[in-house]
Amino acid sequence: MTGANAQSEWMDANQRCLAAEFERLKIRLTGAAVPVAGETAADDARAASPAPPAAIDALTSCFGLSAFERDILLLCAGVEMHADLARSCAEAAGVPTRTSVTFGLALARLKDPRWSALTPMAPLRRWRLVEVDETAGLTSGRIRIDERILHYVAGLNYLDQRLQPLLRHRQPVHAMAAAQQTVAATLVTTLKEADAPPPVVMLTGDDLDGQVDVAAKVASELGLHLYALAADALPSNAAEREALGILWQRESRLLNAALLVEGMDREGAKHVPGFVDRVGGLVFLAGKELAAPSRATLRVDVNKPEAPDRRTLWVHALGPAAARLNGSVDAIAAQFRLSAQSILTTGREIQPELAGSEQAEAVLWRACQRAGRTKLDELAQRIDLQADWEALVLPPPQIATLHQIAAHVRHRLAVYHDWGFASRSSRGLGITVLFAGESGTGKTMAAEVLANELHLDLYRIDLSSVVSKYIGETEKNLRRVFDAAEDSGVVLLFDEADALFGKRSEVKDSHDRYANIEVSYLLQRMEAYRGLAILTTNMKASLDPAFQRRLRFVVQFPFPDLAQREAIWRTIFPAATPVENLDFAKLARAQMAGGNIRNIALNAAFLAAQAHTPVRMGQLLQAAQSEAAKRERPLSDAETKGWV
Repeated sequence: MTGANAQSEWMDANQRCLAAEFERLKIRLTGAAVPVAGETAADDARAASPAPPAAIDALTSCFGLSAFERDILLLCAGVEMHADLARSCAEAAGVPTRTSVTFGLALARLKDPRWSALTPMAPLRRWRLVEVDETAGLTSGRIRIDERILHYVAGLNYLDQRLQPLLRHRQPVHAMAAAQQTVAATLVTTLKEADAPPPVVMLTGDDLDGQVDVAAKVASELGLHLYALAADALPSNAAEREALGILWQRESRLLNAALLVEGMDREGAKHVPGFVDRVGGLVFLAGKELAAPSRATLRVDVNKPEAPDRRTLWVHALGPAAARLNGSVDAIAAQFRLSAQSILTTGREIQPELAGSEQAEAVLWRACQRAGRTKLDELAQRIDLQADWEALVLPPPQIATLHQIAAHVRHRLAVYHDWGFASRSSRGLGITVLFAGESGTGKTMAAEVLANELHLDLYRIDLSSVVSKYIGETEKNLRRVFDAAEDSGVVLLFDEADALFGKRSEVKDSHDRYANIEVSYLLQRMEAYRGLAILTTNMKASLDPAFQRRLRFVVQFPFPDLAQREAIWRTIFPAATPVENLDFAKLARAQMAGGNIRNIALNAAFLAAQAHTPVRMGQLLQAAQSEAAKRERPLSDAETKGWV
């Protein structure tokens, strides 16, 4: 029998049970003794129905209703659903035009009456199964069945409409990272062995998508539906939170459901621990840093998949297209630290584009970059990459080191995971590089060249938006930057790093102490960061020694010598720029770094454009003198001899 047929058969049986129950109550309302046949008709209907039990019986068992409470609920439902029972109710009350149920009527006509049935803590009112209009007194006031419960009794089980704007049904996913599957399996075993009530499961770590996946998997394995509530959606009013808690507790029983509270890092999460303490049942809390409720808790870390798991997920997400990517899946898995769901979603979205593209690797790479740009664009400046190796003029040892840095980024997956280095230690797996040298010696250009070579975005961190005078804010800002960068697979560029990574100071007051805490946090994040972070400084000696020990590479950018300056001059003008009688050997005699040379060339080009002439030595002399004045170091006659 199919699921649809079984459901239809159960619905028919449930209606037969209700009809028999309504007939029994109709007889009882007349005041006459109910015949034995009438008493047993409902029992016979239930016995003949397929599993699961009739809705009213499931409701009775779920909330522990007495026989009298059960009959009150049935009577309230019958008034809404059964015309004959509604008329009998009106006649029994002596008011033919009034078909409502009162407590006085129930006490007078129903079997085994109990005054305690309508106390606020009794099941009918505690779980909001019925509502009582007490304006006419408890015995004379109208009793109405809650609409959600009425539909449940009729055989329709769905999430209460009052909760639908707040809760989302979370289905278990089809694919998860292997490590997260292990976490879920361990949780299932632990929860099955746990005493009632179950502990609150606190899912911490940096993979918010993965936390949802784990919670959905665990709930499914335990035979539960999972509903997610945003932490900041909790009402700030205590009475409203209490009402929401009662509704959820009722729903968790009716739907056999568990609750997931997401976004515990948000400002509105402060009410969650108290709310969770009251609602009972299985509750998951998801976020990076969680405040524990008073209930017993079980804390589990769920972090983004490691590169080998990401590689497996990409192969699954891309399907047959993965075989055509010639090893690019390894590079993608190593570079972009995406969640399992981000990988699966991205793979599904680009499969049609991959099928008809001869540049599948580029399509995949761009899709991953887009997935990570949104967060970082709000926190840092993305640099448009134009520089390449030909534009970079440095001594051979520095060029060789830059190529070595690129190789470390490319082959991380093989060395760290396939060759086992990551299993020895999780520290020092990031690639942190220091570029030291005077201003204008090519540090930022070298960062551009590396990012271009690796086909990665380059983001410059604006220190003014990171460093804050308020205690703790700098650390929070840095956390946001690093978290977004790790997801995005970008190259981070910290300009003037000595301003942020300087030596820790002697503690003289609370601000010094917190400043040192920020530096310590910074050192830890730099060591744990899995991407490429480039720091530039004009004053290497001012950096904290503890930080320098964590550097993978240090590249010293020397002031360019005569030959290097001439090489820079020869490549500084774009091919489309008109030039005339330029003597690069003479230009190179000016003691200028590459950045200054670029400024001179650009300013001279504007002078030439204004004069409607090609760029000439005279315009370069004027621009060079202006640049030297800006540096407050005038050019000597020897440097400019023979320019004009």
